[in-house]
Amino acid sequence: MASAHDIANRVPITAALMAATLMNTLDSTIANVALPHMQGSLNAAADQITWVLTSYIIATAIMTPLAGWLSLKIGRKPMFLYSIAAFTVASMLCGIATSLPEIVIFRLIQGIAGASLMPLSQTVMLDIFPQAQLPRVMSIWSAAVIMGPIVGPALGGWLTEDFSWRWVFYINLPIGILAFLGIYTFMDRDKGGLQRPFDFLGFGALAVFVGAFQLMMDRGSSQDWFDSPEIQLEGAIALTGLIIFILQTAMAEQPFFHRDLIKDRNYVSCTIFSLAVGALLFSTTALLPSFMQSLLGYSALQSGYASMPRGLGSLVAFLLVPMLIARLGPRRVLLIGIVLCVTALWQMGHFDLAMNVNPIVRSGLIQGMGTGLLFAPLNTLAYATLNPAHRTEGTIVSTMARSLGSSLGISVLQASVLRNAAGAHARLGEHVYAGAPLLSSVLPAGVNPLSSLGMQLLNGVVTRQAMMLSYNSVFAWMALATVFLAPLLLMMRAPARAPAPMRMEAHAD
Repeated sequence: MASAHDIANRVPITAALMAATLMNTLDSTIANVALPHMQGSLNAAADQITWVLTSYIIATAIMTPLAGWLSLKIGRKPMFLYSIAAFTVASMLCGIATSLPEIVIFRLIQGIAGASLMPLSQTVMLDIFPQAQLPRVMSIWSAAVIMGPIVGPALGGWLTEDFSWRWVFYINLPIGILAFLGIYTFMDRDKGGLQRPFDFLGFGALAVFVGAFQLMMDRGSSQDWFDSPEIQLEGAIALTGLIIFILQTAMAEQPFFHRDLIKDRNYVSCTIFSLAVGALLFSTTALLPSFMQSLLGYSALQSGYASMPRGLGSLVAFLLVPMLIARLGPRRVLLIGIVLCVTALWQMGHFDLAMNVNPIVRSGLIQGMGTGLLFAPLNTLAYATLNPAHRTEGTIVSTMARSLGSSLGISVLQASVLRNAAGAHARLGEHVYAGAPLLSSVLPAGVNPLSSLGMQLLNGVVTRQAMMLSYNSVFAWMALATVFLAPLLLMMRAPARAPAPMRMEAHAD
């Protein structure tokens, strides 16, 4: 519980917590539009540069469940201060990185440091404000959280275009310093020393599985998958970690994940849903900036502006969803969200190289609204039947599942784009021959298609068309996969009454 000192200083504490949370959520999107610039500066391949995103996400996913235990052991204030300081320093190191391995390592540190900021900041605000003020306070905090994805692409584009991609990381320094000073000055120090039993074997096995599996997914497309000894080794390590984790969860007296979680039908179906949402929908925020810059010729700033409607759509949905849940129920709102997301992905599957920005803006707005309609209903349904004693752990597991889905989705979709593009290039190349009727329309006047210059220009045209077909195919398959989320709604039971407000606070067992 909060001390009288924290309650008296709740306004400046809230401001500092919102700054820390905004810094964390901003970093989830601000680097997306800068990826093509990083790729050239760091001499990275297209499939390698996505490690800048996946390393951050996977570190957050692994660290999230450990953050609650650490906050009990050392106290929430020290946990906040260490996390903010490490995140800020790691941001500076990302900005001065000179190679891909360096920036990936520093992004891992960012993810580890930032994992605790969002759940712990919410816990503190639930403690320092009276129950009557919580709806308004949490709405303000949630608006600050969602501002990161809204302003991130445009801010990242502006910094990249007018300064350098390195400034998408340097921007965290003043925010981090202000958040650190606010927490240090106004928050009372709690004693800590209340850690609950922690299943280190289960956690370690899960971390090994996640890390090895993610590395296998990232490296697979460039190493010819399981024909490569490296991929075989990573797959074996991942499988071993998974088996140990399952056995430990089944047999340990106090497993890393409480076994009661898998007995709740609502919680299991909502967690699977969250993982799929991360894989199918959040990963598009990593694909689209590269698509706009490499195929449509957009600048980083232009691609950032074109990405903003997705965040605005989420903000509109966030404002509407309480009313919609009250009138329609959570399952119907989830269904509306699925329909909107499928519609947006279907539209994205019809992108072409000659289009203007309108289809990107329109599909982004629709997808943003669709994803915005998913979270509140999922929280309502997931915890409607779950034992309240497991809500904190359940929230952490669900957050980790969504982060894992995002990380794996980025890797799988990026690999699919490259693989499909290679196949499309081969098929299109079969129709390029001397005298083909379309050659005159795609080559400048007077250029001989059989000359070295002509062949080079033709290959560029075929490559762009092949990449476009590949993106269309990936988006279409994503739309189809999102349709198959609908049957999960049949497994979810609507709550008989509105659930009690969920408190994401750590507790001693």
